[in-house]
Amino acid sequence: MLIVGAEVDGALRDVRVERGRIGAIERCLAPLSGERVFDAAGGALLPGLHDHHIHLNAAAAALASVRCGPPEIASCEALVVALGGAPGEGGGRGVGYHTSVAGEIDRRWLDRFGPDRAVRIQHRGGRMWILNSRALALLGDDMPADGRLIDGDALLRRRLDASPPDLRPLGSALAARGVTGLTEATARNDADDYHRYARAGLDQHLLVMGTAALDDLAPHARARAGAVKLHYHDHDLPALDALIDEVACAHAADRAVAAHCVTRAELMLTLAAIEAAGPHPGDRIEHAGVAPPPAVEWIASLGLTVVTQPHFIAERGRAYRAEVAAHDQPWLYRLRGFRTVGVRLAGGSDAPFGGLDPWSSMAAATERDLGPEEVRFTPGLPTILAGLRAGSRSVGRPISACSIGAGPPRASISPRSASAPPSSMERPFTPPHRPSPIRARSPPKCAASTAPYRRSAAARSGAAGSRCRLRPG
Repeated sequence: MLIVGAEVDGALRDVRVERGRIGAIERCLAPLSGERVFDAAGGALLPGLHDHHIHLNAAAAALASVRCGPPEIASCEALVVALGGAPGEGGGRGVGYHTSVAGEIDRRWLDRFGPDRAVRIQHRGGRMWILNSRALALLGDDMPADGRLIDGDALLRRRLDASPPDLRPLGSALAARGVTGLTEATARNDADDYHRYARAGLDQHLLVMGTAALDDLAPHARARAGAVKLHYHDHDLPALDALIDEVACAHAADRAVAAHCVTRAELMLTLAAIEAAGPHPGDRIEHAGVAPPPAVEWIASLGLTVVTQPHFIAERGRAYRAEVAAHDQPWLYRLRGFRTVGVRLAGGSDAPFGGLDPWSSMAAATERDLGPEEVRFTPGLPTILAGLRAGSRSVGRPISACSIGAGPPRASISPRSASAPPSSMERPFTPPHRPSPIRARSPPKCAASTAPYRRSAAARSGAAGSRCRLRPG
């Protein structure tokens, strides 16, 4: 492929792509016989963006679902109108609901105000579905009487005999926004899921996180296995010893861990477990929803990456002001606070639980009014969503790029092949003050040896039992 008229480091250049790598960068290059030509029309040639945290099946299904919460829907009246147009034959599927719209809705509310057909709405936290009476009847017996089904995704798939959605429309929508790489972040992903994603026809390079079933899986098409996903919540947090063992087992398989940490309690327990097991290159904290200064310093000392969602502040600001303790609001989805102490940041949409558009996310990071001191400088923002380091547009480097000009970002140029080296954001990160590489201690520590880490966690997190009111939604 030949990219003509692209802005590269402040000058217009032509760029030749050969077998997924940059072959030449010159002021003017003549097309070769049969070579595809892409006219950048003066747009900047940027590293392709990488969404470092997305749920592919749910995001694909959401494209054909009704938005039921902020920012699109902000009132009860607007929700009723939206549900009246719910798509689907014999049923409707809504996503993104939050109580700020119409309160704690249930089966009776949907029966009264929703359409006269089967409807189910997913809370934006992802764990709860609210179903009306017609939808409950389709699912059979032993369903909750109030229609509020928690952690019931597997049950819905089984009883509705639902097939995985077509991921290609989602891939196209992301490519149109310049996204050339994806990290699938669903905790339950197994080997079957991995191969299904690889065969889904996505143009993007794909990193799949999930269970220990992904250990030792070879690259397949554009997909490769990523970290072991740890996904716990305040109400079901494991004992520290058990979490240490889980982290150590992942490290023993030469896999990093990616830990869901939205609340203060989730974060502190996870950091204690990683410290006890010994950090491994590539270990990452997903979200870091609440990260007070002691936690930020702890993350930095362990050399962890944080995958954050700056757009959540824009999309959920009103709810955060109402639900999050005032003293924790400055520590929500931090940016500058992490970068100041050298913590590597990556950006992820968390779609469908957050917006898909990476450019809106970058804009939100420069305009936040909740913890405004956390705003990142604009020149650094694309790097947290990039598949390659900024400035890596040099001859011989793998290319995964997008072009942006006066209009919307254009489709990805040439997603690299599975055999190409991983991007800088995906490479294991070892902080300069630690030996390289860091390896897990094996076998996992016994309960007696974890006492110091329990004391350390309690000391860093403040008063025993301290919890933040912030929840995954």
